[in-house]
Amino acid sequence: MLWPLMNVPATLERTGPSRLKAVLKWLVGGGVVLAAALQLTNPALTNPPVVPGHDVLATNPPPPEIAILLRSACYDCHSDETQWPWYSHVAPVSWWLDGHVKDARKKLNFSEWPNDDPQRAAKKWNRVSEEVSSGDMPLPSYAWIHPMARLSAGQREQLSKWADQEARRLQPGAASTSGQP
Repeated sequence: MLWPLMNVPATLERTGPSRLKAVLKWLVGGGVVLAAALQLTNPALTNPPVVPGHDVLATNPPPPEIAILLRSACYDCHSDETQWPWYSHVAPVSWWLDGHVKDARKKLNFSEWPNDDPQRAAKKWNRVSEEVSSGDMPLPSYAWIHPMARLSAGQREQLSKWADQEARRLQPGAASTSGQP
């Protein structure tokens, strides 16, 4: 398979449009070979097992409309139930998505909800409320590709208000002061 390399000097000796055409063929061919080789370097796109009873929707489930919003706008990145789309298997997109999902799970993972730590859960709900109401989440780049993740202003408000209420409910002393003015 060395014969194409032997033609390189002859290609470089050409002048004008024929030389440009020959160089472009080599560049495109090299790009195709490089793109094909990159596909061998894809990360393993897997989901850790979901431990029964640890998911936020399994314990103290939110109202159905909130659960639907969480699943459609948040769960692909912020849970161990990621639905990997076809393009997540194409390098270099696969590297970016893998890193993005790992970072998202570190920051907030609905599949590893701190059900045994109400104060920590309250902080997480406060953060969810802030991120959703500010428009930072779901990421615009994600929502652009995933129409189901696009939240209307009303849905953002609904999810944000519910997350705030849940955070207040989980705060220490919330039960004892909930009936007082």
